[in-house]
Amino acid sequence: MLYRKIEPIISQYFASDTDKVLVVTGARQIGKSYIIRYCAEKHFKTIVEINLITDYEGDRLFENVRTTDDFYLALSAFTSKYLGDRTDTLIFLDEIQVYPNLLTMLKFLREQGRYRYVASGSLLGVTLRRSSSVPLGSIDIIKMYPLDFEEFLIANDFSKDAIRSLREHFENLTTIPEAIHNRVMGIYKRYLLVGGLPEAVNKFLETRDLNQVRAIQQTISELYRIDAAKYDNEHSLKISRIYSLITSNMENKKKRLIFKDIENSKGKRAADYEEEMEYLISSGTALGVNAISNPKFPLSETEHKNLIKLYYNDPGLFTAALYHNNPAPVLNTEAGINLGSVYECAVACQIAANDNNLYYYDNRSRGEVDFLFDDFDNLSVVPIEVKSGKDYKRHIAISRLVSTPDYAICCAYVLSNSNEVGTSGKIHYIPIYLSLFFDNRLYKNGPVLI
Repeated sequence: MLYRKIEPIISQYFASDTDKVLVVTGARQIGKSYIIRYCAEKHFKTIVEINLITDYEGDRLFENVRTTDDFYLALSAFTSKYLGDRTDTLIFLDEIQVYPNLLTMLKFLREQGRYRYVASGSLLGVTLRRSSSVPLGSIDIIKMYPLDFEEFLIANDFSKDAIRSLREHFENLTTIPEAIHNRVMGIYKRYLLVGGLPEAVNKFLETRDLNQVRAIQQTISELYRIDAAKYDNEHSLKISRIYSLITSNMENKKKRLIFKDIENSKGKRAADYEEEMEYLISSGTALGVNAISNPKFPLSETEHKNLIKLYYNDPGLFTAALYHNNPAPVLNTEAGINLGSVYECAVACQIAANDNNLYYYDNRSRGEVDFLFDDFDNLSVVPIEVKSGKDYKRHIAISRLVSTPDYAICCAYVLSNSNEVGTSGKIHYIPIYLSLFFDNRLYKNGPVLI
């Protein structure tokens, strides 16, 4: 089984006596159902798993459920299992976004307390944003992502002790031994090709065959397009068009979405595609990165949603779109192939998986910096520049940014494939894979007592 960092969070939830309903959101094919099932089997004698997509395509037992009595009747028709009580029975509502009425129902099921409940959904983020009857106070929502690089390392037999050693090098800004750096970079390059979608990772571990990995990635990309087509006739074509533009936009110098290109129509603005972008980001299909021109903590107060970059939710999907079945541009760093956009995509995925909101710096007079995120420990902002070549110490914009007194920036990072670790003023130089330690996960350090 693949190691997933979300596992202890879900297991702790099932082991607790909370009466709230856990809701796990995230994109298609990232392993939500599997990890919930795996954790549930350790805590409950009876598990009833109801895939609501299957129900919708079949008997539609739960389609018109409006009361708890309706729900229990549908449940009894669905399963012949003996159901105990909340101490030993879990009801798992998978793909709950199919029936938004069941989201509202969770509040009343929780109040009655007959069983424990957990829900998940691949398009649940969209439903939660659009629904006016989300039972806040009755549910706890956690978001799941594809495997990040730390999880990929462990899947490739890189020990947790070795990862702790990498963290010490990151925290102390000391150079990693060359042999270790070469091994980690080798795994990182394969991560760029394989990505973190569990089916693709398992196929890679089983066969090492990129052709088979790419076939899986192609299928999942097609599933994303099919989901978009089901969303809404008015918006589905524009969603597909925006998704298809991500690859070409990432290869451009500015990398941000050009709205006139979506429908080949001048005068279009972000407001014209607000729902389409919300779908791609809320569904987890893409990562949205909003511009900041005045980078002060907290960043959410100054974001500009009309200047947005979109990244694939997985670096493997991106390299599949760029290079198809040819691994040479990534593995061999062939002359003339600029991996800047690939590195950026991987860093964006890592930062998002570590519970950081994604931003970038854009200032007409001072330039652009790839990423910014909030430093909650120092109440400051951390700028990040991603470099793929040997000129990683050329970075005019980030130098100007950290030298601006009004921004009160404590430090910044330049990421590259070099093993050199060093500091120049407020700027730290580290290998790109150490981005896995830019971690703002809420529970990473245990409880905060006040």
